[in-house]
Amino acid sequence: MGQKTNPIGLRLGIIKGWESNWYGGKSFEAKLVEDNKIRKYLSARLLKASISKISIERTLKLVTVNIHTARPGIIIGKGGQEVDKLKEELKKLTSKEVQINISEIKRPELDATLVARNVANQIEGRISFRRAIKTSIASTMRVGAEGIKILISGRVGGAEMARSEMYKEGRIPLHTLRADIDYSLAEAHTTYGRIGIKVWICKGEIYGKPELVPTTVKSDSKGGKRPQHPRRRK
Repeated sequence: MGQKTNPIGLRLGIIKGWESNWYGGKSFEAKLVEDNKIRKYLSARLLKASISKISIERTLKLVTVNIHTARPGIIIGKGGQEVDKLKEELKKLTSKEVQINISEIKRPELDATLVARNVANQIEGRISFRRAIKTSIASTMRVGAEGIKILISGRVGGAEMARSEMYKEGRIPLHTLRADIDYSLAEAHTTYGRIGIKVWICKGEIYGKPELVPTTVKSDSKGGKRPQHPRRRK
């Protein structure tokens, strides 16, 4: 099961939450389509902002959009002008009051979406796929991940026949539901076709729902500070 199912979907309600938090009622379909529109629009509009996740919450008249990004400065703009502009654009799109919250991702190397997109960008820039993947694996393991697996499929390296190659380091326990596995899929559009990149990152194990457990800060070996989950076993 762990090898065939999306690791995030498999852990919903156990250690991971939903990206859309609202009650649909009779207008469930309309709200679902609207959420999809918001995500597609923001992904296209903020292509260079390194967006990892867009979560949406709704009340009766207000739509709250939480954007998780590694480069918040691009979204905020000078004096917050870009955010105001973005808010007005989303108001026109949804015909509702919109509030935008921006969360900064401190460690993009531990985010599967950003790692996959980074590898895809390097392949599009004609860098050797092996070099791009090995660099990403090394940087992810360096910042404290328990394991990372990258699967690349398609006409890899411009070969005539499509194939798949997998690179792995550390442990990726996909069947363990308490294992905090981040997963993402990205596509590289090259002159010889489309190449798919799948990334799995294991960040440890969680006991209990993460949002109910406070996060503490622990110093790492280099003297810096890194967040550590009190119930996560390394």
